[in-house]
Amino acid sequence: MKGKVALITGASSGIGKATAKAFAEKGAHIVVAARRKDELDTLVASIEAMGGKASAIKTDVSVAKSVEQMIAHTIEVFGRLDYAINNAGIEGKLSTITDLSEDDWDQVLDINLKGTFLCMKYEAKAMLNLGFGGAIVNIGSVNSFLGFPTGAAYVTSKHGLIGLTTSVSAELAPKGIRVNLICPGITDTPMHHRLRGIVGDDLYDKGLLPTVHLQRIGRPEEVAKAIVFLCSDESSYISGSTLTVDGGLTLTM
Repeated sequence: MKGKVALITGASSGIGKATAKAFAEKGAHIVVAARRKDELDTLVASIEAMGGKASAIKTDVSVAKSVEQMIAHTIEVFGRLDYAINNAGIEGKLSTITDLSEDDWDQVLDINLKGTFLCMKYEAKAMLNLGFGGAIVNIGSVNSFLGFPTGAAYVTSKHGLIGLTTSVSAELAPKGIRVNLICPGITDTPMHHRLRGIVGDDLYDKGLLPTVHLQRIGRPEEVAKAIVFLCSDESSYISGSTLTVDGGLTLTM
């Protein structure tokens, strides 16, 4: 991946941060995007300390103009775009359907689903114009398949990524751009710890973890390796697929 360029949204923490470092270790130049610029700048400094090249841009993926600026920044700084990882997402407010407000619904869908659509739209335009081909990886969840009480907005947004990924793969793969979806399970990220704080340790430790074949939560670095694989030449015949990185959680629930 030397000399190639990887763009990662939601890169200020968790899976996005680990993914940026994983691509840098493979020799790619990195553009990291998120709403928290200070954390992005710290990440850029750590990548540069590794001997890599990186650039940060504050981005709100739910706003088309902001996404356009992110892509323009990538091309301006590095001159190309080879890999795009659409990782930005929020869990939003957990609420019963009768109490879920329209604003809370819109916030989750705007970032998780519309945001991925906007990113893919402008990433694809850039890749097609540059003529190098590429790979796009969207980040779903085991909740792309599984619902849970009070999770209507989040679950809907993640289910939608399956249809979005398969449809866009059918459009772009014939033109040299592969599109796939990664669905992580329970992973040691800030989102995981926020949800633990809401639902309690007992549900995770006594309810969910026993259903994971590996009997532990995943590490962001493990998800990052799967993302890098789906962008690499080693996955050259994989497009429109969903790779579930969940330690077996969804197989025996």
